[in-house]
Amino acid sequence: MKTKIIYLSNPLWLETLNKLRYDFYHLPQFVYLESQRTNTTPQAILISEGEKIFCLPYLIRRCDDLFGEAIPEVFDAVSPYGYPGILLSEAAANSPDFLELSINQLIFVLRNQNICSAFIRLHPILNQGLEKIYSPEICKITGETVAINLKLTHEEIWMQTHSNHRKIINRHKRDGIKVKMVLFDEYLEDFLEIYYETMERVGAAKLYYFNPDFFWELSKQLINNLHLSIVELENEIMSACLFTECCGIVQSYLSGTKNKFLKFSPDKIMFDHVRFWAKERGNEFMHLGGGYGGAKDGVYDFKSGFSKLRYKFLTLRLITDEEKYKYLVELRAKCLNKQIETILNSSFFPAYRSP
Repeated sequence: MKTKIIYLSNPLWLETLNKLRYDFYHLPQFVYLESQRTNTTPQAILISEGEKIFCLPYLIRRCDDLFGEAIPEVFDAVSPYGYPGILLSEAAANSPDFLELSINQLIFVLRNQNICSAFIRLHPILNQGLEKIYSPEICKITGETVAINLKLTHEEIWMQTHSNHRKIINRHKRDGIKVKMVLFDEYLEDFLEIYYETMERVGAAKLYYFNPDFFWELSKQLINNLHLSIVELENEIMSACLFTECCGIVQSYLSGTKNKFLKFSPDKIMFDHVRFWAKERGNEFMHLGGGYGGAKDGVYDFKSGFSKLRYKFLTLRLITDEEKYKYLVELRAKCLNKQIETILNSSFFPAYRSP
């Protein structure tokens, strides 16, 4: 078994992707932009044995800014935004022993970098079934996501749509509401206005206030994988959504709706249009995601109205250095004036980042 840490400048990153089915979130350009946005260090680990390949991108975060005192140098790892997950060759996916050995090797490599934990969001489509391989202590079923099977006929896709969604979509068409696929860089300013208005309306955390420079770099470096959809009424943009397209998978990435148009639910006609656009381009799946934090909330209900196809949303929660992890939990409990057991028994991971 061979193990190698890959940095962004290493051509091996792209060479590895070209051997596997991957998604937008695995691209080195995206991981780089995420590292810049979050002030983290990007890496990927490559573990191989013959035709078996295990590859995982991640970001390394400092932990010393969590507490009101100086602490020894310690880090943790987290997935880039979205659903990156583990990339596996077919031979690796069919070898439980290799998958187990790879996780053990991952833990060993992270521990040697003073990384005490890793929180990894798995890809609902590419990583389905891993909960049967890894123990429930490290691989959690965090929720459920919705996807549209674009291999179905137009009629089958339409009939899987909830009747209320179909009624609103048809009404929108009668009322002259239009959906367009436009160039992201040409409509970026319009998108930013709508996106920031939406973030302010929903009281989004600071993490989701992507700055304009991030979007400009995104449009320059990954324009071939990005598509912007806008919904218009009488030539005024009502809502906009940025979609990713990679290896037959289309995903909604970031979106927004103007406050004045919320009552119209313009996202319904947008998703209807984009799914058939994605099908015509030869894609296999349109992944809509799930609710906030994996919950079956209003966002999940909206998405579930477009398809009956569901995937488990899995997360890996690895404690790679028990001693350092416990030390950070003790410091966090002290900061919050709570019992250590209360922190450890919460569902938040890693526990020392508990809000």
